[in-house]
Amino acid sequence: MDALVVSRMADGRPEIFASVQGEGVSMGVPSTFVRLALCNLRCGWCDTAYTWDWERFDRAAGTMRMAPEEVADVVRALPPRNVVITGGEPLLQRRQLVPLAEALVEGGFRLEVETNGTVAPGPLAGLIDQFNVSPKLAHSGNVGLRRLVPEALRALVATGRAWFKFVVAEPGDLAEVREICALVGVEPGRVVLMPEGTTAGALNERGRWLAEVCAQEGYRFGTRLHILLWGDRRGV
Repeated sequence: MDALVVSRMADGRPEIFASVQGEGVSMGVPSTFVRLALCNLRCGWCDTAYTWDWERFDRAAGTMRMAPEEVADVVRALPPRNVVITGGEPLLQRRQLVPLAEALVEGGFRLEVETNGTVAPGPLAGLIDQFNVSPKLAHSGNVGLRRLVPEALRALVATGRAWFKFVVAEPGDLAEVREICALVGVEPGRVVLMPEGTTAGALNERGRWLAEVCAQEGYRFGTRLHILLWGDRRGV
């Protein structure tokens, strides 16, 4: 059985922790987070670059390999029954995730996967309760990379379990949001608009005008609850 590449904390433990979901339609739900390493995009504002930027971070120190059952054991030892598999880009390890998902589903856990939408869910499609899909807009800075993969986005829509979340930095981003939603067939009611920011001040400043857009156009509004509560920290 292939191992999963998991993000490692400074104290050597895997980055698997209990908190509350800070973003999207499940915001506030008690959840166990499983943070995987590796990503196929390079967002300029990424706050988890330690999971993929090996020019700035030490891959050997910052990652660890764990068997799916080892990950499941850590999850079972924590109270929440909702599990959020995040990254990095988790669907790069979709094949290795299948035995973990099967074990957790058998144990009665509810599963969410957070993804940038560039990789189709494949064998995970029937095992995951909720896909939190966050396509990256032009302001993300992914020059020369395929940040939008319409066929993968449509495969996620086809599961009937996908919610879309867009990180919005300025009003000009909204035209691209509308274009992507029309391209892959996502209705406004399945879309969360979230302000870009890693401080409470930035989130609130952008959030005020973004909430007005949501009220007018039928999108959901979301913020980054964990940033408001704890700041830009790991493991919360």
